[in-house]
Amino acid sequence: MEAPSAGRVGLRSRSPRAPLALGWPLPTAALCAYGFFANLRPSEPFLTPYLLGPDKNLTETQVFNEIYPVWTYSYLVLLFPVFLATDFLRYKPVILLQGLSLIVTWFMLLYAKGLLAIQFLEFFYGLVTATEIAYYSYIYSVVDLNLYQKVTSYCRSAALVGYTVGSVSGQILVSVVGWSFFVLNVVSLTSVSVAFAVAWFLPMPQKSLFFHHHHSHAQEQKVDIGKVIKELWQDFLQCYSSRTLLCWSVWWALSTCGYFQVVNYTQGLWEKVQPSQTSEIYNGGVEAASTLLGAVAVFGAGHVKISWATWGEIVLAMFSLLIAAAVYIMDTIRNIWVCYTSYVVFRIVYMLLITVATFQIATNLSVERYALVFGVNTFIALALQTLLTLIVVDARGLGLDIFTQFMIYAGYFAVISVIFFISGTCSIIANYRRKERRRRNNTTENGA
Repeated sequence: MEAPSAGRVGLRSRSPRAPLALGWPLPTAALCAYGFFANLRPSEPFLTPYLLGPDKNLTETQVFNEIYPVWTYSYLVLLFPVFLATDFLRYKPVILLQGLSLIVTWFMLLYAKGLLAIQFLEFFYGLVTATEIAYYSYIYSVVDLNLYQKVTSYCRSAALVGYTVGSVSGQILVSVVGWSFFVLNVVSLTSVSVAFAVAWFLPMPQKSLFFHHHHSHAQEQKVDIGKVIKELWQDFLQCYSSRTLLCWSVWWALSTCGYFQVVNYTQGLWEKVQPSQTSEIYNGGVEAASTLLGAVAVFGAGHVKISWATWGEIVLAMFSLLIAAAVYIMDTIRNIWVCYTSYVVFRIVYMLLITVATFQIATNLSVERYALVFGVNTFIALALQTLLTLIVVDARGLGLDIFTQFMIYAGYFAVISVIFFISGTCSIIANYRRKERRRRNNTTENGA
C-alpha cells in the first residue's frame, strides 16, 4: 500500500508512527504464528455433524434455529464496542482476549452439554469473530507505512494457510485415520491454546490508529475519546459522500450478509443431503479446495485490467447472479457432489469480488479511514444478517427448514444482481450522455 497522498478521499494528517525498536520481523513473525495456529482447527468443517451426533445429541431444529442464530446476534452486539476497545487498548489485549475466547469455545465444545450451554458457547464464538479485527490491524501500529502491503499479505496468508492445513488434516484424520469428531476438537483446542501462548510474545504497541496516534497523558485521553468519536462521525459522512465508495460498500454489506448466512448453514444443508452418520463426508476437503482456489482467483484479480469505474456495477451484477445460481443449484439438486461443487464456485466468486471491492474502497482512503469503512460495512452486513436470521432462521421467527432457507438466499443474491444491473446500466447511459454533450459542445466551440 503506497503512502496516502493529499488527493485521497478525506485524508486527515496523522502524526507519523515510529516502528518498535525491535523492527518489523519479530512482531510480524509472532502475529503470523498466532494467525496460523488460531485458524488451524481441523474440527471446524465437521461442527454440524458433531453437534447432531451422539456426542451432543442435539436436534436439527435446536442446532439450526436456536443455536446458530446466537452467533449472529453476538457478533453484531459486540462488533462496535470491540472496534473501539481494540484501538483504545492498543490491539494486544484484544488479541489475547480472542485467544482466550477460542480456548473457552473449544473447551465447551468438548465438555458442555445441553441447549443453553451450547448457546453460551456460540456467544464466545461471536466474541472470537468480533475480535478478529485486532489481528488484522495490530501490525499497522508497529511497522512503517511502506511495509503495510508486505506485512498484510504475510498475516492474511498465515491465517489462510492455517485454515487450509486445518481443513485438510481434519479430512485426512476422519477419512483415513478414522478419528472421531471429538478427537478433532481436542486437536483444535490444542492448536488454539498454542496460539494463545504465542500471543503473549507480541510486542505491546505504543500507538494506534485513532486514540493513540500521539503520546498523551491519561487525563487527556479521556477527552480524546469524545474527540475521536466525533472525528469518526465526520469521517463517516465524508467517506460515504463518494458515489463510488458508496456503491462498492453497498455491495460489500449486502453480499457479506448473504455470504455469512450460506457459509454458516451449508454444513446443515450437506447433512440433510447426505447424513454423516450413514455416509462418508468430505467437508474438510471441500473447505480446503474452496479456500485454495479462491486464493488463486484473488491472485488473478490483481492482474485483471478493466475500467471498474465504468463496468464495475455490471460486473458485480453478473457475478452476483452466478452466486445466486450456485446457491440455487446447491439447494435444488440434492446430490452431495453437486452441493460441494456449487459451494466451491460460490466461495471462489465471493472471494474474488470482495477482494476487488476491498481494493476499490481502499484506493482512495487513508489507513485510518479504511479501518472505519471496513468496520461500518461489516456492521451493516451483520445488521442485515441479524434481520434475515431473525425472520427466516430463528425459532421465534418463521423457523424455516434448511432447504427453504437456501431458496431464500438464492433469491436474495438474485435481487442484489438486479439492483446492480439497473444501477450500472443507468450509470453507463448517464456517462454516455455526458460524453455526447461534451462532444457536441466541443464541436460547437470549434465551429465558432
